[in-house]
Amino acid sequence: MSIKTPFSKENLDFCLKELGKEFRRLSGKSMPAEIILIGGASILANYGFREMTYDIDAVIMASSAMKNAVNRVGDKLGFPNGWLNMDFSKTKSYSHKLIEVSIYYKTFSNILTVRTVAAEYLIAMKLMSGRQYKNDLSDVVGILWEHEKSGNPIERETINKAVATLYAYPLPDNSLHFIDDAFNSGDYKQIYHKIRKNEQQAKEILLDFEKD
Repeated sequence: MSIKTPFSKENLDFCLKELGKEFRRLSGKSMPAEIILIGGASILANYGFREMTYDIDAVIMASSAMKNAVNRVGDKLGFPNGWLNMDFSKTKSYSHKLIEVSIYYKTFSNILTVRTVAAEYLIAMKLMSGRQYKNDLSDVVGILWEHEKSGNPIERETINKAVATLYAYPLPDNSLHFIDDAFNSGDYKQIYHKIRKNEQQAKEILLDFEKD
């Protein structure tokens, strides 16, 4: 779910730290938990081009005490119940293979292990979703851009393999055209800023429509 106060990398870690403390308080020291951050939160944790996200989607592997811990942290920090969205599994970009391809991020309170999603799988998920009014397409190019700058570029074939690993069905046609055009251009910086502008305009149009 979306909240009014955006998460930055810093307050994301703070929220996870508070969640680890609260879960440990409720369940004790011998009941570990694991969370895989998905989408915007995973990008926020690993990259610098995203300054914030309003959505914290996650795959949660924990006892029932985790739900209470999430709600208590939400009450403490002024977030609505469900600020850590556990309903991501209902979306079309979800895959049960995410657990297998996740990578270690941090451990909080010696009991909550947080994992994120590796670059090529994040790209595959964002392309499968392909929402033009969110950050899906700019996130794809942002990841490509950052890996290119770091000297560790992501190949088109790597993305093909990631899609095949996660899904038993192909990407939508518009996403296929988009990623092919991005690779053919190769100017990720220019594409990123253009797409971000288009996404912001699309979001404003959607908000105006909903208001009317």
